[in-house]
Amino acid sequence: MKGTDKPNFLKKLLAQREATVFLIIVLVVAIVSILEPNFLNPSNLSSIATAVSTDGLLAIGLCIVLILGGIELSVGGVAAMTCVITGYLCLAGVNVWIACLASMAAGVLVGLFNGFMISKVGLPPFIVTLSMMNLSRGIAYILTEGSPLSLSGYLPDNFRGLATGDLFGVPMLFVIFVLVTIVAHILTKKSNLCRNIFFVGSNENAARLSGINVDKVKIAVYVAVALLSTLAGILSLGRFNVATPELSKGAETTAISAAVIGGTSMAGGVGSIVGTFMGIILLKVVNSALVALDVSVYWQNFVQGAILVIAVTMDYMSHRKKGGASPIMKFFGLDKLGKKKEKAA
Repeated sequence: MKGTDKPNFLKKLLAQREATVFLIIVLVVAIVSILEPNFLNPSNLSSIATAVSTDGLLAIGLCIVLILGGIELSVGGVAAMTCVITGYLCLAGVNVWIACLASMAAGVLVGLFNGFMISKVGLPPFIVTLSMMNLSRGIAYILTEGSPLSLSGYLPDNFRGLATGDLFGVPMLFVIFVLVTIVAHILTKKSNLCRNIFFVGSNENAARLSGINVDKVKIAVYVAVALLSTLAGILSLGRFNVATPELSKGAETTAISAAVIGGTSMAGGVGSIVGTFMGIILLKVVNSALVALDVSVYWQNFVQGAILVIAVTMDYMSHRKKGGASPIMKFFGLDKLGKKKEKAA
């Protein structure tokens, strides 16, 4: 019996996406370390941990909204907008912590707007968040007039320490990211509201019939994602000491890639915070490996895109076997359009 239990245990372990991604990370690190021994030096590991953190916050937000069965393309724009708002207010003489609260309020408004337009008005999430991506980044450009705002001498040490300090040698940014990951993981497992996100993502109509306030869940999710984006923007300000409208440009792709690689389905109802955590680490380790091996920086986007295509294809094929609307149709809101045509007929 013991001999047969071990293979079954290994099969179950390897069936978990988190375990698979972890093994891939170990494999990549092992190979690159052989080719470039300095890859594992503390300085490089610290750089990877720092690079993971702000994009990781955006990835956790994308993970939650993908579980809901939606999409959020404005996370990078909201991060840039709130970073600029915080910096702009600090330059105007406002206390940095009050400026942060003002940015958080702006983030909440963005989340409420997105959630309202999607849940109450009924617009596709792709359209709403694509519009908000341009609106939020547009506000950042308006406030800065297209030029980065230097905050040198305006930010107190205790604020900057959150983004540039360390705890027992571990970058504070990474510590914050790990804490957010733990809280998000616990909430998705224990909180009734967060469990409802899975129900809504799996079958919205069934969730409504079972008494779940679907609109409330959607609005809460988009507010939470906007707040995570705001946190990423504020921490980036502390890290770089500059508020730029170019912050997190294209971060949406990285965040979606990390979530899908970690086992989150674009069809909704399935996802893992821990898997997303592993996914963003894998992407940043691969980027760092390419740099360490002197591979052209232009190949980084290509490799990341290839990884995303592979992950999405795997997700698509697994759901195709189960039947129903494809993740791509749900992504663009075309599944609902098809249902409306059926009713009209």
